[in-house]
Amino acid sequence: MTRTLFHNGTIWTGTGSTVSALTTRNGRIEAVGAEALARTADAIVDLEGGLLLPAFGDGHCHPDHAGFEAMGPRVRECGSVEEIVEEVRRYALAHPDAEWIVGASYDSTLVPGGVFDARWLDAAVPDRPVVLRAWDYHTVWCNTEAMRRAGLSASTPDTARGTYARRADGELLGTMYEWDAVDAVLGAAPARTTGDLVRALRLATESYAAAGVTWIQDAWVEHRSVMAYIEAARQGALATRVNLGLRADPARWRDQLAEFAADRDRVRALHDDRLTANTVKFFMDGILENRTASLLDPYSDDPCARGMPIWPYEELLEAFTAVDAMGLQAHLHAIGDGGVRTALDAVEHVIRVNGPRDRRPVIAHVQVLDEADLPRFAELGVIANLQPLWARIDAAMTELTFPRIGAERARRQYLIGSLLRAGARVAFGSDWPVSDHRPLAGLPVAVTRENAEREPAGGWLPEERLTFDDALSAYTAGVAYQAFAEEDRGVLAPGKVADLVWLDADVRRMDPHDIALRSAVRGTWMAGTRIHPPSDRSSAL
Repeated sequence: MTRTLFHNGTIWTGTGSTVSALTTRNGRIEAVGAEALARTADAIVDLEGGLLLPAFGDGHCHPDHAGFEAMGPRVRECGSVEEIVEEVRRYALAHPDAEWIVGASYDSTLVPGGVFDARWLDAAVPDRPVVLRAWDYHTVWCNTEAMRRAGLSASTPDTARGTYARRADGELLGTMYEWDAVDAVLGAAPARTTGDLVRALRLATESYAAAGVTWIQDAWVEHRSVMAYIEAARQGALATRVNLGLRADPARWRDQLAEFAADRDRVRALHDDRLTANTVKFFMDGILENRTASLLDPYSDDPCARGMPIWPYEELLEAFTAVDAMGLQAHLHAIGDGGVRTALDAVEHVIRVNGPRDRRPVIAHVQVLDEADLPRFAELGVIANLQPLWARIDAAMTELTFPRIGAERARRQYLIGSLLRAGARVAFGSDWPVSDHRPLAGLPVAVTRENAEREPAGGWLPEERLTFDDALSAYTAGVAYQAFAEEDRGVLAPGKVADLVWLDADVRRMDPHDIALRSAVRGTWMAGTRIHPPSDRSSAL
């Protein structure tokens, strides 16, 4: 039972204090402060003036998608349509045996309105299907051959859960929005193999370990992917803990109840705390950028549109109630103020029908929030999971979001400070690969509400800025609470599990804008075992 001493730096405990030393033993924190210094250590970690704190968590992400992005084609870095097309051409030439070319995630702001033409991809690959997801993962752009293989044509109708961009003559343009339309294309592509999924999960979780993260919530897991996760766990391919959010499908949720129970039991049978399956994901709506987020009032640039609710309301209540009765945690995607209200109403209904229990429902994103719903988070025990990196003004905000929702609703976006002041539990996530998974990238925005150009000076909606301690707590104790793990993780105190991250500088004392550029993760420990830098792995993204 090796005792390890961490010293010669600042140790942020997350309990309102800092200490100068900490010891771990048998996977747990043994002592802090002077008591730690009094112990005889078998191993010593010299923090070299850096900062030690509880390991970070990510309460909402999509690691398999991130892993597949890294495997290519790599279009995220492309700054123009021409660059995307050239990257697709390069990938196609390098992979002549690939039946379909499926990638992500292009920047929708590169084209006015985010509408992309199939013919642009045809110029690079005319004879094989190409399907690219946008960075929002609610939109796809494909070539003509992909539409042909999927059986799509001008006669293909829009549905309540999916629409197609069209040319003036009614022909499909090549851009599809939301579930039914996106699935119509991707459903025709060959399924990913278990081997490919395991590789993607290894890449993604190693990247999380390198970012100081030891627990993540995969917020979108299909039934067929559960076995790949189990195989990854068996192979030791998961570098971090992962909780699976099994997606509830409005079209077949009744049949899924048995699947959810079976998947949870299969995961439990592993007896491996790196993998759990305790959560079910519900999508309330889409996103603002393509006008599918559900709004209480019409879109400012389309008075006939109020978004796309994913569930018929009575079906949502019935499904949510059934899932809750199984003891599973609900994780609800809600972007628009209408989607958020629907999610809160559903939680209230479940509490009334199923009675009190420690259920900790999560509403993720909470982009636009009606002020009347602000106190309901605390009242109903709902955790608000927000992506701090989104709380800034960027091209997506100015070119797509602001025109869609208008000035008044723009001032009701990402009310993180208001939620905390109202007593709500707040946990941070990244939605990776939609945005950067590194907490050191999200932290500066949480405390400044400024973009990389330091605009607007003083912050966008400055009253919503957080203190460093509150922002760090949202990444640590907040996520631990979301994971039902606050007894073990989230703060540094004797008896807690030794999940630690060592930064090379005390970020609380830095210019926030320098954090992502001038600070780094020196080490990550999970239950006392160092997982970054790894001794035998070098494949992190």
